[in-house]
Amino acid sequence: MLRIERSANGEVVFTLSGRMQTENIGQVQQLLAVETPGQQLVFNLRDVTLVNQDVVTFLAHCEASGIKLENCPLHIRNWIDQEKCRIRRSRMQKRNTN
Repeated sequence: MLRIERSANGEVVFTLSGRMQTENIGQVQQLLAVETPGQQLVFNLRDVTLVNQDVVTFLAHCEASGIKLENCPLHIRNWIDQEKCRIRRSRMQKRNTN
C-alpha cells in the first residue's frame, strides 16, 4: 500500500510512504498532472520501503524531467542510477543504428 501526502511551501512536496508498485504510477501521474506548470516538484521518498522495476523507471524519468527526489533510500537511489545509465545506453544505441 502506498500513502501519498502533499504539502506546498514554495515547492510542492509529495511524501510517499510504503510500497510503490506499478499500479500506483497512474495515481501519482494524475496528481502531477494537476500541478501548476513550472512549479518545483519534489518526491520525498524517505519512507518508501519497496519498489519494482516499473517504479524505478518512472522515478528515473521523473528526475530527468526535473522532479527532485529527496531522502531516497540508498538501494533505490542505486537502482535509479543504474536505470538512468541503461536508458542512456539504449538511446545511444538507437542513434548509432540510425
